[in-house]
Amino acid sequence: MRPRLRTTVGRWGDRAVPLWFEIATLLLVALLLSLVVKSLFLQTFYVPSESMEPTLTGNPNGAQDRIVVQKVSYWGRAPRRGEVVVFEDPGGWLGRGQFDDPSNAAQKLLSTAGLFPSGGHLVKRVIGVGGDTVKCCDTQGRIEVNGVAIAEPYVKDSSATSRQPFDVTVPDGYLWVMGDNRANSADSRAHMDDPGGGYVPDDRVVGKVAFVVWPWKDRAVLHDPEAFASVD
Repeated sequence: MRPRLRTTVGRWGDRAVPLWFEIATLLLVALLLSLVVKSLFLQTFYVPSESMEPTLTGNPNGAQDRIVVQKVSYWGRAPRRGEVVVFEDPGGWLGRGQFDDPSNAAQKLLSTAGLFPSGGHLVKRVIGVGGDTVKCCDTQGRIEVNGVAIAEPYVKDSSATSRQPFDVTVPDGYLWVMGDNRANSADSRAHMDDPGGGYVPDDRVVGKVAFVVWPWKDRAVLHDPEAFASVD
């Protein structure tokens, strides 16, 4: 006589617990833990455009860096100058078709749990914070923050920075952001005539970009530049 397969692996009080129930419980606990991690600590995104090259790669028709955003840095403080941040669309920055939603139910579930890279957000570098005067440009084509010229080694084409002059004062609670690929970045400069003036509210920031995890050849830890160290 063939032995019967065991369908229980534990007990709940005085009753046997079915195997399927234990598996479902473990999956639910794992999902809840993932949601907690996504809400409070880490979240994955992909880079949908070329606006942050060479720091981040985002070819819409090719390779797109997968990045990990950490949220702990902004527990109790606002973003700082020079940090690369992911933020929600402040309103009208993302046109239709500029990002891809998860394409199936499994991807949607993983995206909800923070395990599948999300779209629908933007990634830029913080250039000015609340109270800063940000001006473009000095005689050498450098941005000035509070009168201090900023040397930006991370910019793809430094000559492109001065092609669109501006002089703004960032309101308290807002950010002025720009892409590292100044010739191909619809950032704060492109939205100066919008109702929001091109500023990003602090509370729209999801977190600070910490790592590039994929593709393997692009993996990196992002460090904050020293370019803004002398700005008061």
